[in-house]
Amino acid sequence: MMSPVLGMSFLALVLSGGAWAFAPIGGGASTHVSITEKAVLQKVTEVCRAIAESEGRDFTPTGNSAEELVQACLGPKATGEVSAAKFKSALNEIYIQNGQVDRDFVNSPAHHFNSEAFALGRRLITDGVASIKANIQKENFLAARETLGRVLHTLQDFYSHSNWVDLGYTEPYANLIRPDLPLENLADVKTPTCSDCANGGFCSNSILPNILNEKKLTSGYMGILSSAKPKGKCSHGGAADLTSSKAPRGGISKDERRSDNVALHTAAVTVATTATLQLLDDIRGAAGDNNYLRFMGVARSSVVVFVIDTTGSMSDDILEAKRVVYEIIDSKKGTQDEPSQYILVPFNDPEFGPLIKTTNPDVMKAEIANLTADGGGDLPEMCLSGLQLALTGAPASSNIYVFTDAIAKDIELKETIVALIRSTKSTVSFFMTGDGARRRRRGVESSEATFETYKDLALASGGQAISVTKENLPQATDVIIDSSTSALVIVLQRARNPGRAETFSFLLDESLNNITIYITGKSLTFTLKNPAGVTQKQNEANGKLGTVQTVGNLYRVRLATDKHTGLWEISMNSNQPYTLKVTGQSTIAFIYDFVETFEGPHPGYALISGRPKAGMPAMLLVSVLGRKGPASVKVANVALVTVSGSEVVGGALEDMGNGDFLVTVTKVPAGEFVVLLNGTDVVSSTVFQRQSTTQMSVSKVTIKAVVDRSMEPGKPFTLPFTVMTDATGGSYKISASNDRDFKMNVPGSIAVTTGGNSTGEMTITVPANTPSGTDVTLTIEAVAPGASDSNYAVLRLSVVTKVTDFTPPQCEVVSVSVVDCPADPAACSSAFWQLSANLTDGVNGTGITSLTHRQGVGNLTHTDLKQTVVAAAFNASCCSLTVELVAVDKAMNVGNCRFSIVRNAGPPSLALSFPLLVCLLVSAFFTTSLRDLLI
Repeated sequence: MMSPVLGMSFLALVLSGGAWAFAPIGGGASTHVSITEKAVLQKVTEVCRAIAESEGRDFTPTGNSAEELVQACLGPKATGEVSAAKFKSALNEIYIQNGQVDRDFVNSPAHHFNSEAFALGRRLITDGVASIKANIQKENFLAARETLGRVLHTLQDFYSHSNWVDLGYTEPYANLIRPDLPLENLADVKTPTCSDCANGGFCSNSILPNILNEKKLTSGYMGILSSAKPKGKCSHGGAADLTSSKAPRGGISKDERRSDNVALHTAAVTVATTATLQLLDDIRGAAGDNNYLRFMGVARSSVVVFVIDTTGSMSDDILEAKRVVYEIIDSKKGTQDEPSQYILVPFNDPEFGPLIKTTNPDVMKAEIANLTADGGGDLPEMCLSGLQLALTGAPASSNIYVFTDAIAKDIELKETIVALIRSTKSTVSFFMTGDGARRRRRGVESSEATFETYKDLALASGGQAISVTKENLPQATDVIIDSSTSALVIVLQRARNPGRAETFSFLLDESLNNITIYITGKSLTFTLKNPAGVTQKQNEANGKLGTVQTVGNLYRVRLATDKHTGLWEISMNSNQPYTLKVTGQSTIAFIYDFVETFEGPHPGYALISGRPKAGMPAMLLVSVLGRKGPASVKVANVALVTVSGSEVVGGALEDMGNGDFLVTVTKVPAGEFVVLLNGTDVVSSTVFQRQSTTQMSVSKVTIKAVVDRSMEPGKPFTLPFTVMTDATGGSYKISASNDRDFKMNVPGSIAVTTGGNSTGEMTITVPANTPSGTDVTLTIEAVAPGASDSNYAVLRLSVVTKVTDFTPPQCEVVSVSVVDCPADPAACSSAFWQLSANLTDGVNGTGITSLTHRQGVGNLTHTDLKQTVVAAAFNASCCSLTVELVAVDKAMNVGNCRFSIVRNAGPPSLALSFPLLVCLLVSAFFTTSLRDLLI
């Protein structure tokens, strides 16, 4: 049963200034979220400081918010604005998955270390950590973050649900993440552990004296459906625990701060926080500092994603894509707009892919230069298959650009693409250089595949569908360069089909720069007016308000830098379909997720994977980012707005603190809608407006599935799912797709009664040669009878090879050569010291794959890592008195070895450190065992 460590069920998004959540359950100030938040921010701060030190620069955050931390970490590296949206989103993903353990695994003792399930609980942690490391190695950061959230919940519960702190321990139990070490001194199932609490509630000192004296490890039994427990055993406690009413009554949970357990609750919080820090440090060691920050979302938010048709007629388009990539790389180098990642997906017919990801701009230049146009003789191509790879392989909220001159052959993937767009909140824009009228080849059913498909997908994502000739394509691709920025925000987006005369208003605030208006459509006119009443029409290429560029069906209006803040208007007039989009660059932004309540011993809020439920209020968790942290913005209102209509429905705001809000919209708009937020920038005292891009709608159908483990190469993976409906029952069509094209066995339909639910099962077969760390994005869709309604679920699964090497590398210091370091730090650069050490992964180990140093500025050299014994030498001046060697083997076991010297204080001090949660190096200098600690 899952309890928030320490006392509240919060599905909360906490960053600075303590813990908060939607609704506290049971009181207390510490939660899974607050513990995770404190540890995550502390570790990110440590890594940012270490990188700054190695680069010879200062690391001086101006505050403790996400915005200020990212600015201090990335800001000094380049010019331009730095957005913390990616970091905040990454933190939210961790926190949400942590909280959802209380919903998805409510009756699983292992997930909460209830009922003395120590071996199973540890297995969840160690398997999870192996999956996290493998995913990071493959740069599958989202899958790694989701697993981290779940693992941390289980790890933290150990200290709240067991008697570890009751036994007097003040440091974490290292063996929980070390499968090579035994779980020692466990109370067996026949050993009584608690005395009876006569009042039936919680009593102090309920654990039996002999259990405490003998240092026996136990945890409380938890029964949600049954009161049964072994004779004499402790209970978890609380109203939801049926076992707590059976002698011995009471409970030993430290989830909440109560009068009987203040000291133990505080101790559990402290040790759980330290354990979280040490687990994060182990992951950091395996990932390396730069990849660890990317894993945590601390990276420039600009990502370049190209999906390119490589069939025979695309030569000119490929050359233009190449030119754009080169221009982005060359023009944005050294700025915050320099992309943090480049992604390329070619598609043809019948082939598509592979997905190519790199952080190296030279690699991207080479890959796109290697593209050639050939093949694809029947016109329709595998465009949506290529787009599916991009949507699942790119970070969330990416801008994806598709180049094609042909309609989609794989039109059956359209609904899958819409689901992925909604799930990832990515924006997809199409550059269409064909006539759009071509159909499938004769003899193949036409599923009405035209360029309208691309327009529908662009609209659903908030992108543009730009029709242009091949000759004029270079004039249209400025859109890509505009959006390759680290702080892109949307001010307004609307669409009309059919078109009509209408005036749209939007607010421009002082923080906005590089403001651009995009209009797509034919046979249209428009007039732009600023707050002072100055106007400019579509045929004024260089007007008083900015420049107007026209190419194909695209109008691009770039506002002058001396913009007026306040309320602007644009009057549109056309009887043809058109779209309108206003963008800018600003660090004032917001992120959001639709959530739903769940009940149980620790009720809370969980992320909605598909469309929100129709017929009931919609709830959103909204996080607002300001220029100087959350205190620098004030939110006025949040509303749901129809993109293709005029309906605006405001929501009730509950301020959760730290820039986070729970928004409840009682009456959800009909049709597709987006999120609109208005507020005030405290820094400039100007009002601002921001809008989401991804269209959403509600459904009476719900489909749910829970991933409870990783997949193993060569073995089938069974996934149960449930379909629920508030509409008419009948036969619901089931379809599923995965981005790896793994073989699946999916039931074609499932019978659901009116207002009821039904459970089905699908199987995925993972090829035996699938690399460990591969993530698989699975999309499941349920369609109501007559296609009257539908919904979807998007799941991330990880493929992890079974780990057999659990022993970390070992270290032995061979010699230290040092002169007396000057007592005066100003003279430290005149003296030097050297450390020599031997490292090995043992005879049966998988072998050391990397050896790096941190906590020290100096030079590390080593012999070939393929050798059984690796000789390492570290040289540094007396300005750097400490070094930590970090060795990682092929199984991603991490070993740390620290050494420090003291200025003019006799012989050097050897400090081989063994944080209890990290897989550390074993050496002759450290021989204390866990059994010694338990005595």
